[in-house]
Amino acid sequence: MKPSDFTASDRRIRQSVIQVDAFTDKPFAGNPAAVCVSQTSLDDALMQQIAAEMNLSETAFLYPLEGEGNYSLRWFTPTAEIDLCGHATLASAHVLWSEGHLTAGTARFQTKSGELSVEQQDGRLRMNFPVQPVESAPVSPAVVGAMNHADIVHCARNKVNVLVELRSHKAVTSITPDFAKLKKLSCRGLIVTSTGPDPYDFVSRYFVPSMGIPEDPVTGSSHCSLGPYWRTKLGKDKMVAYQASARGGELHIECTPESVFISGQAVTVMRGELLL
Repeated sequence: MKPSDFTASDRRIRQSVIQVDAFTDKPFAGNPAAVCVSQTSLDDALMQQIAAEMNLSETAFLYPLEGEGNYSLRWFTPTAEIDLCGHATLASAHVLWSEGHLTAGTARFQTKSGELSVEQQDGRLRMNFPVQPVESAPVSPAVVGAMNHADIVHCARNKVNVLVELRSHKAVTSITPDFAKLKKLSCRGLIVTSTGPDPYDFVSRYFVPSMGIPEDPVTGSSHCSLGPYWRTKLGKDKMVAYQASARGGELHIECTPESVFISGQAVTVMRGELLL
């Protein structure tokens, strides 16, 4: 058979894509992520195009490596690849188990941030993530201007994010940042947080317009900083957190000096097939 004998549809590569809402047990809440499981690595440019087409905060791409439960995992926003993403990791583990790729044991992901592992525990998926501590920093006029808010209790930062603590959870939920000014800050994203109302130890929101994400609905990676921050302030190793975006999501946090264990639920909302 000659190449000309094939139709256009015959030559297409079919790539499954599954959309998952992470850090929630019900559809249309939490943080949506697209998950593509392939047998081999996809081209970088193609992954970026797929992520742009999905237009979610993250699209995860994974394929199996040698060893039981061992996968390569990469994450793309609509505009760029990132080094660490919590909700898309949770969504990826959920897909591996719910679609029958894994039946037991631990999911191990090889990523740009090192190996990340996920286990099933007490009806949730428990991720082992690296600590990303923040250090106290001056409250700059640029941060105040970007937040449209001056009621700041404390400011801290690391190489990735600025973290700002406000006086109450109501201040966190009511904040309306200036996204144009946020883009100009010398950081990837802005974490805004406070102590929470019962049953939550703390609440937060996360803004990342520099990566094409004005506000991320629920963010695992920001809790790599929030966990250690509130562990020190509250004197607790185990906490329950709520990310107070419009969709909202619940995270169970356990901190050690080296790791932040982030647990949550996830639900599949859509299955599709990309014709490439």
